[in-house]
Amino acid sequence: MEREVRGGIAAEIRAEGNEVRVAGYAAVFGQETDIGGYFREVIAPGAFDEAIGRDDVVFLINHDGLPLARTRSGTLKLTQDDKGLRMETVLDAEDPDVQSIIPKMKRGDLDKMSFAFWPEVQEWDESGDIPVRTIRKARLFDVSIVTTPAYDGTSIALRSLDQHRLDTKRKNFSAAAMRHRLKMNLRLRGAENG
Repeated sequence: MEREVRGGIAAEIRAEGNEVRVAGYAAVFGQETDIGGYFREVIAPGAFDEAIGRDDVVFLINHDGLPLARTRSGTLKLTQDDKGLRMETVLDAEDPDVQSIIPKMKRGDLDKMSFAFWPEVQEWDESGDIPVRTIRKARLFDVSIVTTPAYDGTSIALRSLDQHRLDTKRKNFSAAAMRHRLKMNLRLRGAENG
C-alpha cells in the first residue's frame, strides 16, 4: 500500500514561551483539485471519520523525518468540521527540529499544510473530459507542514485510476460473458425443445 500526498492549506503558528502552537487544515472538503492534469479530485465530508481515532498519524515537515507530534502520544489532535480535517498541536520550543522551522513559519516561508493518505473508498466519474475521483473514506498516515504543496502522489493516483479502469473493463467483460452464456443456454434449450 503506497500513500498519496495532497496539500495546499495555510497553517497558523503562535509562539508562547516554551510552547509553539500550530494549527491548520491539512485537507479541505468539497474543493476540486487538479492532479497533474490527469484527473480532478474531491475529498468528501466525513472522509476521515474512521481514520480519526483509528490511525496513528504523525505531524511531519514535508512528509519526512522524525515526528514533531503524534496522535498516539496525544500530542497531535485531529478533528473534522464543515471545512475539513483540522490539526492542532503544541510543539516543544526546545526541540531542535521545531527550532529550525519556527523562523521559517514566522516569515511565511513554511506556511502550507498537506496530508498523506490511502483511499479506502473512492468513486470515479468519467463522464466529463477529465475524470473526477471522490475520496469517501481514507486512511491517514501524516499531516505535514510543507514548503510547497506538492502533488507527488500523482503517479500513485494514476495507478489508482488505471486500476479503476481495469476493474470496470473486467466487470463489463464479465457481464458480457454472462449475457453470452445465457443466450447460448437459451438457444441450446430452444434447440432441445424444438
